[in-house]
Amino acid sequence: MTATPSAAPWDVAASRPASIVFSDVDETLIACKSLFDFMDHYFLGGPRAHRAQDTRRAVGRLLAAGGGRVEANRLYYRVWSGEAVADVEAAAKRWADDRQRDHRLFLEATRAALLRHRARGALLVLVSGSFPALLAPIASEVGAGHLLCSRPEIRHGRYTGELVGDPVIGAGKLRAVEEVFRRYPHVSPAVCHAYGDHISDLPMLAAVGHPVVVGDDPELSRALPGAHRLPARQDPRHR
Repeated sequence: MTATPSAAPWDVAASRPASIVFSDVDETLIACKSLFDFMDHYFLGGPRAHRAQDTRRAVGRLLAAGGGRVEANRLYYRVWSGEAVADVEAAAKRWADDRQRDHRLFLEATRAALLRHRARGALLVLVSGSFPALLAPIASEVGAGHLLCSRPEIRHGRYTGELVGDPVIGAGKLRAVEEVFRRYPHVSPAVCHAYGDHISDLPMLAAVGHPVVVGDDPELSRALPGAHRLPARQDPRHR
């Protein structure tokens, strides 16, 4: 099932963490929409640049017609049909390195908060509609123990353009969070934190005792009037 947490090679969390901290990724932990930023990095400037452009237009049309983020997420992954997983993973590492070098990747307030939680013994869990190849460098940087994310289907070392299970968006994030709590039954949701920037993160944020709103989404702020807030600022070294 898509929501099942997968332990990563960099998993440094204790088997009995003091608490669990869930964080959305795009525009919560990092400053961009990773799926589209990386897609441009991978395709634009090459012979298949039209694939990125066509995907942006198709997703835009879907959303403008009233389609939801879940449908848009599925549509997005069709751009990777036929691409070799190893090539995408290598490109994702280069993408993250480039953004890090220019201090254009992380929202510093969120990264600092997650690192403080981790230093106090919390298990960090990234929850995202993005995919493992792209999230792995980000998870490694903050020491996340699990990735809960959309899972592209792979056959013979290449992406098919389809997903395995449901996208981890909206209600999908809540299902993923609930699966983590089942895996760590000694941890009370009341002591846990979750970070998100968009109203679609509300199911995840409402599942913990300490929701944190990153940025200024008006719908999310109205839904969680008492939540702690963080600014959506990049690394202060960014110029």
